[in-house]
Amino acid sequence: MEEEYVSLFDYLGSPAGEKLGYEVASAAGKAGEPTKTKMVANAKYKGPVNMFRREFLNEYFKNG
Repeated sequence: MEEEYVSLFDYLGSPAGEKLGYEVASAAGKAGEPTKTKMVANAKYKGPVNMFRREFLNEYFKNG
């Protein structure tokens, strides 16, 4: 079964913001968590977006 990767926007249902995005990316890096990147373009943002395993995000936000 392939892991599901989602952006913070998709996971939270709203923009996460730069600070939270950095905190989650830092935690993923410290944990050796694999990430992916996708390019997005919309009215508010154009550029790369980090994607994390849904299971990692569940644990991160559960344990805060």
